[in-house]
Formats: sequence, C-alpha cells, structure tokens
Amino acid sequence: MKFKTRALGALAGLFLSFFAIGTALAADRTYTEGAVLQVSSIRTQDGMFDAYMAWLDGPYKQFMEEQKSAGVILDYNVYAASPRGPGDPDLYLVTVYKNMAALDNLNEKSDATAEKIFGNEQKASADTVARGKLRTVLGSELIRELKLK
Repeated sequence: MKFKTRALGALAGLFLSFFAIGTALAADRTYTEGAVLQVSSIRTQDGMFDAYMAWLDGPYKQFMEEQKSAGVILDYNVYAASPRGPGDPDLYLVTVYKNMAALDNLNEKSDATAEKIFGNEQKASADTVARGKLRTVLGSELIRELKLK
C-alpha cells in the first residue's frame, strides 16, 4: 500500500511539474492570441467588377451585418487589390471572428440568417452558380492575429 501511495504521489508531482513548466513557458511568450480572420481571394471577371460590388453591397452586406449584430462575427471588410497577373485577386473579403472557438458550429449559428437572406439551399446554390459569371474564388485562408505584449 505504501508503494502505491508513493507511486501516485510521485506521478502527481511529475504532472504538477510539467503543468508548472508549461504555464511558465506560456507566460514567457511575447504575444497573446487574438482574433481570427478568414480571408477570401476573389478575382472579378472582366467588366464585372461593379456588378459584383453591387452584390456585395446588397445581400452579402445584409448577411454580414446580421451576423455581426448576432455576435457571430466581430467585423468584415472588403479590400481592393492591384493584381500582378491574371491569376491574382483584385478583391479580398475578410471576416473577423473573436477566436478559433467562434468557428465551432458556425453553420448552426448562421443557417437561419442565410436562409432568410439567400433563400433555401436550392435557391442559394443557383445564386452561387450565377455569381460565378461575376467572379472566381481563388482561395481562402485563416489568419490568426498575434498581439504583442
């Protein structure tokens, strides 16, 4: 019995040591983790920039404003870029989330708003196909802000 008690005590001590070291290492970091940005790279089709911007100013903006009001996102922005070649974006759509956990169950948090603004899944899919005539989505990435202490 004494052996088991000593072994458990030693194991608990080892665990606490690793925990303390991990906490100390984390405290030594020169930054804290901040917001998470989803950045979508968009290339508008020739002659369709204004038409795509009109869509962004309509249903897209309405959806994002409702998501912001509901606390699902912190903010969103649209940025213009000067493409260097035909495969480069001319727009970036940026959505700001509080942290990575904000992405958990994101569809559940936004499906009702999406259906209200974009219609049922079949209509939303048809509209997505139609938007393909205005733009090409080149890709999307998640970027995490690191706040320097």
